[in-house]
Amino acid sequence: MRIDRTGHQEIDIRDECVDSHGADHRAQGRGYEKYAADYLQARGLRLITRNFQCRGGEIDLIMSDNQSLVFVEVRYRRSSRFGSPAESVDFRKQRKLRHCALNFMQQHGFARKRSCRFDVVAITPRTPGPGLDVNWIVDAFQSVR
Repeated sequence: MRIDRTGHQEIDIRDECVDSHGADHRAQGRGYEKYAADYLQARGLRLITRNFQCRGGEIDLIMSDNQSLVFVEVRYRRSSRFGSPAESVDFRKQRKLRHCALNFMQQHGFARKRSCRFDVVAITPRTPGPGLDVNWIVDAFQSVR
């Protein structure tokens, strides 16, 4: 708690605007990321790390597929009313992912010439019935070199 010049308590608006299910929402997101990691590992990819954070963004999963680095964005949508999960990975998000990927490669000594790709795992509820549908989009967008 901070007091401003007039003696009133300053409130950080970010603390007041956390949605009512913020912690639950993050836990759900981590659950879908684990589901996606398991799904990809069952198909031969190897997990390197989860939730790599850098200034300006985060990469959900970083995996390897043979000699390629694979940067994975996981998206879940309950419905496609506002577009599919894959459609939500817009140009701005792609730019952030590219930036974080380059940061990861620099931090961990990967050569810029090592092949890499950006995949999207789009998860939706299976309808009708229980379960989830997974749409794995390999090389969903191009890196810029």
